[in-house]
Amino acid sequence: MNNVKVNFSIKDLENLTGIKAHTIRIWEKRYNLLSPNRTDTNIRYYSLSSLQKLLNITLLYNNGYKISKIAKIPDEKIPVLVREIVAENSVKNHAINAFKLAMINFDQSLFFNTYNGLLAERSFREIFYEVFIPLLNELGLLWQTDTISPSHEHFITSLIKQKILINTEKLQAAEPTNHEKKFVLFLPENEIHEIGLLYLNYEIILRGYHSIYLGQTVPLDSLVDIIKYHDKITFLSYFTVSPPAEEVESYIENFKTMVNKNHQNELWILGKQVISNELNNLNGEVRVFQSIEEVVKEL
Repeated sequence: MNNVKVNFSIKDLENLTGIKAHTIRIWEKRYNLLSPNRTDTNIRYYSLSSLQKLLNITLLYNNGYKISKIAKIPDEKIPVLVREIVAENSVKNHAINAFKLAMINFDQSLFFNTYNGLLAERSFREIFYEVFIPLLNELGLLWQTDTISPSHEHFITSLIKQKILINTEKLQAAEPTNHEKKFVLFLPENEIHEIGLLYLNYEIILRGYHSIYLGQTVPLDSLVDIIKYHDKITFLSYFTVSPPAEEVESYIENFKTMVNKNHQNELWILGKQVISNELNNLNGEVRVFQSIEEVVKEL
């Protein structure tokens, strides 16, 4: 699982491109667009270059090119045409496809060219909501189906983190101007998925709040140090995989007894582990949010 994936099933291709397996087979037979390999038991499998080609074909197809016309384009000219389209047309679906292609091929320049093309027409915030969030949601599904490897996921998420950090840094030189709330952002122990929290830090600083960003895998007892220096804090955390859903309520109770004895602070939480979790005994000290957008509306 830790090796880069180089062979893909037809189901993998369907997951990555959105083109149904039945359609892929038709394109193979009618237009000879792909040449799958076969196992000893005659099951199709595809190389990384076949996947790259199909992602390119999908982008052209979704951009109005007929499949019969695509079939006549020499293989070496297809990537060139795709790059031209990405540079000229930053439509959401095309950008997502281009980012997936960059991920599969570990192509940093394609990521940056696609991002810069988007930035010419959209703000960073629009890119995050319209492109990065749908892309990250797709990555979650691709991960669950073993379509991509950890190397692919780490590559693309690291580049997205870079963009969040760059845009956050531009704001951090200014002194806080909004003193209504003070935020401390952290992830619980064993939680390392921080893109959502990083982005919320950006939104918080954008609004002029004082923000203290602690990052990944922070023990609860470490938060006690913060309250020695600050009061009336809104703690904000993102539960993606940790704590487990069945332990969320006990985590909240521990927060109340360890960090919020004086009942002056708040805990805002969101993430997969709380979205479908029917939590009991919540009060004004603890708030559960269903999405990044919901938190941003509250800021």
